[in-house]
Amino acid sequence: MTEFDAVILANGLFPTAAEPLQLLREARYVVCCDGAVCRWPQCDAIVGDGDSVPEELRSRLIQIDEQEDNDLTKATRYCLSKGMRRIAYLGATGRREDHTLGNISLMVRYAREMGVEPLMATDDGWFVVAKGEESFESFAGQQVSIFNVDCKRLSSEGLKWASYPYDQLWQGTLNEAQGSVFELTGDGYYLVYRTYFAKV
Repeated sequence: MTEFDAVILANGLFPTAAEPLQLLREARYVVCCDGAVCRWPQCDAIVGDGDSVPEELRSRLIQIDEQEDNDLTKATRYCLSKGMRRIAYLGATGRREDHTLGNISLMVRYAREMGVEPLMATDDGWFVVAKGEESFESFAGQQVSIFNVDCKRLSSEGLKWASYPYDQLWQGTLNEAQGSVFELTGDGYYLVYRTYFAKV
């Protein structure tokens, strides 16, 4: 994983795996989404409506009451206002499945509409948004899933099963890297998920 301008910690399941925890501990700047500050009180800023922020931490609250977007998007806009575009998202999955699916899909919106370079790390792996022709570092046996967003053409090299322009979310899941790198070529956006470890 690369270095990031900021880490946004959402109020889903707090990370326990070494990889996301390392991102959090080494972050240059951490923004907590509202109640997530209770798990990481040393953050640099808190973004949200403030309804679950302890009184002693409210001095760092950037209160945004509008309800058009969720706290993850509000925190993203705040980072962009500070010139931060390479953003890692933690704690954005778990708890409620509808929130999990919504937050993962927001990565594409942030990349396509806001110019963010997003990465979402969970306890098992990480998501990135890609477009066009991309190479991905990997290792033999790494589990890989590809979620097509708007590609009419999509192909791969270095994966166990050849990719194609999937028209269902499940079709690109459960693939496997064959070596130290794999390549994807598409004519639009797609999400790529990679696990930290090979399948046992």
